[in-house]
Amino acid sequence: MTQPPQPPQQPPNEPPNTPPAPSAGPPSGGFGAPQDPPPGGFGGPTPPPADPFGKQPPQQPAAPQDAPAGGYGTPPPAGGYPTPPAPQPNGYGYPHAPQQGYGYPQGPAGQPGAPQGYGYPTQPMQPQYGAPQPPGGGKKFSTQMQIIVAAAVAVVLIIGGGIIYSSTGGDQGGSDEASSSGATGGEAKGGEGGLAGGKEKAPANTKSKVAFQFPEPVVTDITTVAGSWVTDKAYVKSGIAEVTGYDRDKGTKLWSFPLAGEICGVSRHTSKDDKAAILFQETKPTKENKYPSCNQVGAIDLNAGKLLWSKSVTSATGGDRPIAFVEVTISGSTVAAGGTSGGAAFNLADGAALWKPKVGADGCYDRGYAGGEALAVIRRCGTTDSPQLTVQALNPTTGAPLSSFQMPAGVDYASIVSTKPLVVAADVGDTAGDGSSISDFFSIDAATGKLIVRIPADADKYAAECGSTDVEQCKHMAVGNNRLYLPTERHDGTSEYGDTNEIVAFDLTTGKLLGGRADAGDRHTLTPLRMDGTSVIAYKEGPYDKGGQVVSIDGETLKQTLLMENPSDETVREAEKRFNVGSAELLYSEGRFYMASRAVHKPSTVNPDEKRYLVVAYRTD
Repeated sequence: MTQPPQPPQQPPNEPPNTPPAPSAGPPSGGFGAPQDPPPGGFGGPTPPPADPFGKQPPQQPAAPQDAPAGGYGTPPPAGGYPTPPAPQPNGYGYPHAPQQGYGYPQGPAGQPGAPQGYGYPTQPMQPQYGAPQPPGGGKKFSTQMQIIVAAAVAVVLIIGGGIIYSSTGGDQGGSDEASSSGATGGEAKGGEGGLAGGKEKAPANTKSKVAFQFPEPVVTDITTVAGSWVTDKAYVKSGIAEVTGYDRDKGTKLWSFPLAGEICGVSRHTSKDDKAAILFQETKPTKENKYPSCNQVGAIDLNAGKLLWSKSVTSATGGDRPIAFVEVTISGSTVAAGGTSGGAAFNLADGAALWKPKVGADGCYDRGYAGGEALAVIRRCGTTDSPQLTVQALNPTTGAPLSSFQMPAGVDYASIVSTKPLVVAADVGDTAGDGSSISDFFSIDAATGKLIVRIPADADKYAAECGSTDVEQCKHMAVGNNRLYLPTERHDGTSEYGDTNEIVAFDLTTGKLLGGRADAGDRHTLTPLRMDGTSVIAYKEGPYDKGGQVVSIDGETLKQTLLMENPSDETVREAEKRFNVGSAELLYSEGRFYMASRAVHKPSTVNPDEKRYLVVAYRTD
């Protein structure tokens, strides 16, 4: 997923994808010490595994649930939902109308030209409900097309400080747990003694009820509100230039504190003592300065409700202009923030400066960092026409490289899926063709920098995505048990109408597709959210007439355990479906499920009375 474009200030040899904010001066020569790549190259590609997907046996749909009285939300307006303000194919942080639910009639299967896969014919994906579609018959944008579109809408979208967090995003197990990735926004933590060594337990009653909901704040322009986390004490959500903590069950406000400007990035990881890192603009927008620079980095205490510290830094290349940051992450006690004009690392507790990437005379610079149980960086050298990327494991305290792996030729951008184990995704030679930025995964030995295995991932079969220009913005996947868990693309089920999919696992040592799969069932689709011990927590999106579910998938057997089933009451389920799975923040913890927006925009002129929610929360107890 790409991030909102910024004004075209480019570091050396950098193509115009995510330039820095207006206030960020161009670096002279990039930053970060150049590292010689290890000898030997990356090795030959692993042959694609045999297609394991065959016709599935029919499954009976779940019985309708008793809905709580009242409910909320409204049915889709006549003519569909209003089209979002700009044709973003990826949608990181941008409000989307809900996609057409699985189970809406979509026409007969086996239409001419439909792609073949999963052991039987499939039909082309239908357009999202009210959402703009990329060209090419519903295929996602290629990286080049994303760049073109991003440049075209740069004036409309959030510029400068408006780099928004994803996913989406993210590792919700905490840096003290098994490695995971999902880009769903924030962290979720729970108690001990759960399923398969995890912390989540199946409740006695899996039927959920609405715990609370907050309406979207009224704004006059697209405004980022990225960031949500769950602790043992609070559900924490970013607002407009503020962060607020709420009671996990009732939604009552526990605390709130203001920020100098709007949030433009957050860490997907949290520390063991529930601290997170954020990026925010230096001031609030004005008529004279509509898009302030995203040059403030800080740390927040998610339990105490405090901004522990905040600061800006200048580039290691010189000058007194503060760096405009793009991404921020946490590893242990280190906060690492990066942007196209520089980066820096800080002590999480007090904000003390730890290190800055060294300046290289050859134009090499750090593209961005990924955290969690370890710290890694994507380093870019070479020219615009012939870039060379290197993946390095770093010492979080000093920034010194521990190992280096040189990515193969034909990789313009790469994303780090997991730091422990070290797994990198890239679109080699721009061959994915679907805008996912993934054609291959690379399992790397972080101690030696040697490639363990390269795993081809057919973009027509697998639905995981990464930000094409972002280092830590992968979503819809999870890493744990020395395995990579991926969802398949939607395809025909056994019923007359509706799609389905599966979650499968690849071995990170051999690259082989392992036996077994977790089937979503007819008219449902599965999306991995995070790891929980050795299990995968996944959201199961329901058809148009049913609520969604949250399941725990055993990492070895891929057997599913139902954790939550949301109400099928019309107003409740319609509100749930207003959150686009590809762009919303989805958090599950201890029988509580939170769906939240990453960005809000001004009310619709087509349907001004439409109810839209910043957060909708469910609980089973």
